[in-house]
Parts: sequence; C-alpha cells; structure tokens
Amino acid sequence: MYSYLAITPHIDLALISLYVFWAFFAGLIYYLHRESKREGYPLVEDRGSRAISIVGFPGIPDPKTYILHGDHTSTLPSGRQDRSDLAIAPTASFSGAPYAPTGDPMGAGVGPGAWAERQDVPDLTVDGAPKIVPLRAAPTFWIAAEDPDPRGFAVVGGDKRVAGVVSDIWVDLSEYMMRYFEVELPSGRKVLLPTTFAKVDGKRGRVICEALYSDNFAGVPVTKSPDQVTLLEEDMIVGYYGGGLLYAHPGRAEPLL
Repeated sequence: MYSYLAITPHIDLALISLYVFWAFFAGLIYYLHRESKREGYPLVEDRGSRAISIVGFPGIPDPKTYILHGDHTSTLPSGRQDRSDLAIAPTASFSGAPYAPTGDPMGAGVGPGAWAERQDVPDLTVDGAPKIVPLRAAPTFWIAAEDPDPRGFAVVGGDKRVAGVVSDIWVDLSEYMMRYFEVELPSGRKVLLPTTFAKVDGKRGRVICEALYSDNFAGVPVTKSPDQVTLLEEDMIVGYYGGGLLYAHPGRAEPLL
C-alpha cells in the first residue's frame, strides 16, 4: 500500500526533506568555515624566515567590504601583515619556544602588553560623536554625590610612591560609566589610567595602580587629541598597563620559588 506522499516504494517526501536538510546544513558549515578565514589567515611559520602559508580547506574567501558605523569601511581579507617590528627573540632554538623581549619590555608591546593595530579613529556613539571623552567635554555627566570624586586624588603606583594627580575622568557616553582617569604627572604630561587597573581609596584620597611603578607612568602612550582617544590608542594604553603586571619590575618576571 502506497502513501500519497510516496514517490516510489523507497522514496517519499520525508526522505527528500531529510536529504535537502543535510545538503543545506553541509553548505552552511562550508560557508561559515570559509567566512571564518577572513581574518587570521593564511597561517605563517612562527620563525618568520620560512615561507610557509597554511590555509587548509576551504580556501580564503574573496575580499568583501563592510560598511561600519561612522562612514568607515573595512575590507577583508585585507592582506595586511601582522606587526613586524617586534623586539623579541626565542628563548630556545626549538620550534614553538616562547619569546622574550630583547629591549625595554614595557615598550615592546608583547606578551601581557601586546596590542593590535586597530583603526586609529575614535569609537563612536549611535549619534556619531566620540564615545569616550573627559568630563570637561561632557557637561551633562557628573560624579554622583554619594561617591567620592577622585579628581585631585594622588595616584600611587605599585612601589607605594606618588606618580601624579588625577586631573579629570574620562567617561563612556554610551555605557554611562568611567573608563579612564586622566593623570597629570610632575612633568606636566597627562596620561590615561584605565579604571580596570585602578582602585579608588576615598578615605585616603588616592587612586592605587598596582600594575605600574611610579616611574613607569612616564612611558604610558599618550593620545593625539586632549579630548579624544582612538581605538588604536586604547589598545596601546591598556596593553602598556597589562605589560606592567609582568615587566614593571624585574622581580615580577622571576619564578616564585
């Protein structure tokens, strides 16, 4: 007895639907795996001297231009190579050996201090305005009366010495939160301190940053604009503080035992 949905005694609509689903799902996996190779491919030999290009299957997709917020565009794959000016050297001769900085580790931008070459433009709000600005440029924002106002507080490094004074606070206009403390150094230079690397001690009137020692603050990357910070500058600044967790003092990079 045949079902009215049967095409032959062995093929019916349910079986065809199953095969169509399998074909669609296989195509979806192929498409997503291929699209995932728009960035980070081709893989290269870690020594850099051997011309090895690893792509695998499927291959790298054709370039596609994406329209970003703020009239910016990004074409991927871009063909742009990773940073090649890294002052590092392998700690051993075997392949895969870890690298160590060869010069000033705080300024090397490697390891915990690594940063990516992001676009050198500010992050924007939905209205197209710079998203992270100091309070002096955001008159509609203020510190809640219930919280301590850290402006004027001393900034203390991991060596318990004063590095500078908080001169302003940079806020995120989209997230309604503090992102950076602006620190004025004794030299008059102003640098940004990410709030994630700081602890506010309202009772003692100070901001503590264990990541850096007081003399390390002079090397914090500065912004080109006094009232804006770009995506690239943010990565470099946060990377510098991250590097301080390991490189601010030679003793931090030594074994515990």
